[in-house]
Amino acid sequence: MGAVLAGLCALVAAVAIIRGAGGLAGGAVGVWIPAAVLSLVASFANQWTPLFVSVALLVGLLVIGVVVRGIVNAGEPSRAAARERKAAAIAAAPPVTTPAPAATSSPATGSIPALAR
Repeated sequence: MGAVLAGLCALVAAVAIIRGAGGLAGGAVGVWIPAAVLSLVASFANQWTPLFVSVALLVGLLVIGVVVRGIVNAGEPSRAAARERKAAAIAAAPPVTTPAPAATSSPATGSIPALAR
């Protein structure tokens, strides 16, 4: 059970690294630690496989996440150039002006109504 939870946390950490969400990646690794400790409990029965699977999944998926993030970042210069072109086009466009609202006032009645009893 612990190895399954640790594997899911490792998968969440890899996806978070790919998306660039450092806080989520740190949280997923933080939850991975108790799950790995839970898989360590199986070592009392000389079953080390769950612990090895947990560690291998974390290491493998973190490496995959970093590699995919590197590939995604390789496409960033073209996106940055597109943003610069868009910013230059916006700066070259004439400013949009809006007309000032007309001043409104209440009509004058000429007298103040008296309080009648």
